[in-house]
Amino acid sequence: MSQIRQILKKKWGGLCPEWHTSLVAAFTVGVVCLLDANIASAAEVVASQVQNNQEQIKQFPIAQVFTFLFLMLGPFKIIGPFAQITKGANAVFTRRIALLSIAFSSLALFIAAFLGERILSSYGIPIPVLALSGGIILFLVALQSMLQQFTPHDAGVVPKPTMKMAMVPLAFPAIVTPYGIAALVVFLALSQELQGRLIIGGVVLVIMLLNLIVMLMTRHILPVMSLLLPILGAVLGVVQVALGLQIINNSLRALGAL
Repeated sequence: MSQIRQILKKKWGGLCPEWHTSLVAAFTVGVVCLLDANIASAAEVVASQVQNNQEQIKQFPIAQVFTFLFLMLGPFKIIGPFAQITKGANAVFTRRIALLSIAFSSLALFIAAFLGERILSSYGIPIPVLALSGGIILFLVALQSMLQQFTPHDAGVVPKPTMKMAMVPLAFPAIVTPYGIAALVVFLALSQELQGRLIIGGVVLVIMLLNLIVMLMTRHILPVMSLLLPILGAVLGVVQVALGLQIINNSLRALGAL
């Protein structure tokens, strides 16, 4: 760790203090360990959701629910867009746009969860069909993100940052993703008791809090994350592609198509 700090100090000339380096390293290692321990379990959660009855949601550990929703709504995909939008902006603007984007995202997830459950009930959409739709979207988006890593990017003209960017593109689609909404609706539809829904709501709030913390610390952690994000993004991209295929496979099995 001391060698890493010395290298970072030499490379960025003190832009990344020791405590920031330690915090980022600890945060990244902790999240990677959590994901590594629960990725397979998260896929099994989806399989159980689309194949078994509604009471099984009680058996899912909170860690599995958190891991699944963290992949869909978590902070790693926000750092790049947020850093680009707030480049050259002052601290007040950065803080306001971060708070607004989280407020919009939380409100959107609440509305989507409410409407999603009503639509499932009103139109009689089976949960496996909703899971299949989310799996297809997750697979296509993750595959596109993976392929874009091999495509040369033209920086172009960066638009002047405005508060409207807190809604688009930060809240939508950086934070609130279509497959994230589908996953949330599936979890809530399978959890008929108030306690289970409150737990899922608490998990979403924790993830939104993590998103806010990461955005507020972007200026400090960006030098370190600029090294880690490409590697972590590639790993999570492969995981999301595989998870999307797993959801599609389990949904088709639940529908009797396989």
